[in-house]
Amino acid sequence: MKKLKRSGRLVDMTHFLLQHPHEIVSLTHFSERYQAAKSSISEDLVIIKDMFEEEGYGALVTIPGASGGVKFMPKMNKQEAEQLIGELVQALNKQERILPGGYLYMMDLLGNPKLMHKVGRLFAAVLADKEIDAVMTVATKGIPLAYAVGHYLGVPVSIVRRDHRITEGSMVSINYASGSSDRIQTMTLARRSLAPGSKVFIVDDFMKAGGTLRGMVDLLEEFEADLVGIGVLVESAEVSERLVDDYLSLTKLTNVNVREKVIDVTEGNILTKLETS
Repeated sequence: MKKLKRSGRLVDMTHFLLQHPHEIVSLTHFSERYQAAKSSISEDLVIIKDMFEEEGYGALVTIPGASGGVKFMPKMNKQEAEQLIGELVQALNKQERILPGGYLYMMDLLGNPKLMHKVGRLFAAVLADKEIDAVMTVATKGIPLAYAVGHYLGVPVSIVRRDHRITEGSMVSINYASGSSDRIQTMTLARRSLAPGSKVFIVDDFMKAGGTLRGMVDLLEEFEADLVGIGVLVESAEVSERLVDDYLSLTKLTNVNVREKVIDVTEGNILTKLETS
């Protein structure tokens, strides 16, 4: 890259950091990239750090030592988080979303890249202090959400499937009981998709009794991996027994009447977790 003035460095450096969350970047990298002295790079980073914190984009953390540098950690302030949750609640509280069985049509939300990126940043903000190696979800509706979370955590995504695909090589399969019907189903994950001992955050678009989530938790044991947490876009409140206990939810479906087309969605528990994270 050609030598840039400070204004140019600030723009390019900001863009680089936003695209590489949770990645340690050395001052030498920036110094060589912009053909500038490390002292100038340090001054630039102070300006960016102040801007990130003032605008609520996140924190710029200094990592000491020979292998150190700076690391961008995405954040979201309470006001922006409340606005996002309010947007989701308003969008979900539409009676035309009601599907047979009391489920909600959500593909328009899951297929909205800007909205999913906001959701991913909110999850990453709550999980900022957690050590996470991978995000896991089950195909197919949870994939957009998982990729958004994975991006802001700077980790890969492992996709659990309900069928075997020859293109993914050797698979690990388990049987699990669906929480809503107790029907035995199968889920599989490619052996190469998740390294043994990984610390994993599981996400899904909708949770009723939590049978699918419980299945993914059990699947982690086959990889000798550790569960860091669970996150869902919508949880259903109308269940007598839940198969998972500790989780983050953005919204909560408290009432749905298919016959009368009545629906009531409120905020989930993630705002409380954001306050204490």
